[in-house]
Amino acid sequence: MVQVTFIEADGTRRAIEAKVGEPLMYPARNAGVKGIVAECGGSAMCATCHCYVVSAPEGALPPPKPDEADTVEFNAHEPQDNSRLTCQIIVTEALEGAVFQVATGR
Repeated sequence: MVQVTFIEADGTRRAIEAKVGEPLMYPARNAGVKGIVAECGGSAMCATCHCYVVSAPEGALPPPKPDEADTVEFNAHEPQDNSRLTCQIIVTEALEGAVFQVATGR
């Protein structure tokens, strides 16, 4: 298991355990992280699992694939350079200690 932290809109920090090999969206949603809705179930279509990468170990996150980048650009609320969809981040041991800010609004 890998521990990552989500910062919810109200500033609450939630450390969660994530299983290596699964999309980060699942443990975030299962842990009740507020703002990770995941309406499309992980198909990178809705941006309801949008977050900002606050910090991550160097090399822990590959760049977004084109479909993720397009969804963030066209569907995410207030996209930024550090925007990602948690459904497209596959948990690896390298993510240990990463911090994500839940994006607010739609």
